[in-house]
Amino acid sequence: MRLIPIAIALAAVVAAAPARANYAPMAETIYVDADDSKAEKEEALYDAGSDLLDDHHWRQAAETFDAVAKMHGPHADGALYWHAYAYNKMGNRADALAKLNELRKSYPKSKWVEDAKALEVEIRQSLGETVRPGREEDDDVKLIALRGLMESDPDRALPILDEMIHSSKSSKLKDRALFVVAQSNNKKARELLIRAAENGADRQVQERAIKYIALFGGDINRKVLADVYVSSNDVTVKKGIIRSYMLCGDRVRLLTIAKSEPSVQLRGEAITQLGLLGVRTELADLYTSEQAIEIRKKILSAMFLGGNGEKLAEIARSENNVELKRTAIRNLGLLGGSRTGNLLIGFYDSDGNPEIRKEVVNALFIQGNAAALVGLARREKNPELRRDIVQKLALMHSKEATDYLIETLKE
Repeated sequence: MRLIPIAIALAAVVAAAPARANYAPMAETIYVDADDSKAEKEEALYDAGSDLLDDHHWRQAAETFDAVAKMHGPHADGALYWHAYAYNKMGNRADALAKLNELRKSYPKSKWVEDAKALEVEIRQSLGETVRPGREEDDDVKLIALRGLMESDPDRALPILDEMIHSSKSSKLKDRALFVVAQSNNKKARELLIRAAENGADRQVQERAIKYIALFGGDINRKVLADVYVSSNDVTVKKGIIRSYMLCGDRVRLLTIAKSEPSVQLRGEAITQLGLLGVRTELADLYTSEQAIEIRKKILSAMFLGGNGEKLAEIARSENNVELKRTAIRNLGLLGGSRTGNLLIGFYDSDGNPEIRKEVVNALFIQGNAAALVGLARREKNPELRRDIVQKLALMHSKEATDYLIETLKE
């Protein structure tokens, strides 16, 4: 077997010399079988170049990727990109741009072309060149350029972004343009975002603008959301604002809507978002003062979302309304067997109402608590209720359920 050397620059790691703060890169020679395929050699070089990039040995990485590119194999296009990337890291931007140009010309259909466009924009902006977003054909490159322009000259970037947001472009592109605007602290950018939130002509743009105002804004922006909420008659927009209040943790405004909003649908949405925020005391108080059954059911669901099993158990014990009592039991079941299994069994034993007992069985089934259901089936004398329990066990794939079903067949 004939071995041929391939020199690959690698970082020297000298564990025995801790006193040396900086180690100079040194060349390591890898020997490969001359009969190995060209693709295997290329793969070895490409992997070595990637390791050098990880170690920030830019010059050695550039040399290694140059060797890969010259082999014109499957990794040649990627090697040209990483060669340019390494050059840029070294500050050799002119050569980096030349490599990117070579990549586009030699491999115009390569998957690396898009990354090359983005890197070129970054390099040109670092050189102080003005990249004109309107002249770029690629949408992703336009946005990269616009992000840079927002930092250096927002007065020129914002009109382009505004036009893009209100154009017939794809929803994805308009959303990303809104995101660029939302991240800016520029006063005009904030005004643009507010206009988008107030303008209902494009529903998707309005909804995304509302979300970004909540995510990136403070008290002033939340006041804007409150104004839009009052002025809008669109239930979908109002729901979006309610959800945005949850994103920014504005429980005060959510609670106000939950208490005073005329629309039952919107009140229910606010209550759901309060549950997601983990609000407990206020929801418990609201349950006590609320009269509408549908809203009280929403509060019980919100208690589940907030993990308030204690209050759900209290309501399941004391509530006189059967429908609400069943809802509380159902939500206790959703909390899981380890937390509520024994409580549910207690409700089954203490309440003779068949509807309540059926709800307990459903709750135990939902949480997969076969052991509890088997226990109930063994002592249940009511044929209808026992049949209901056995039907649930027949649908469960657990040892306890299977063993009990076999036991039943032997009776």
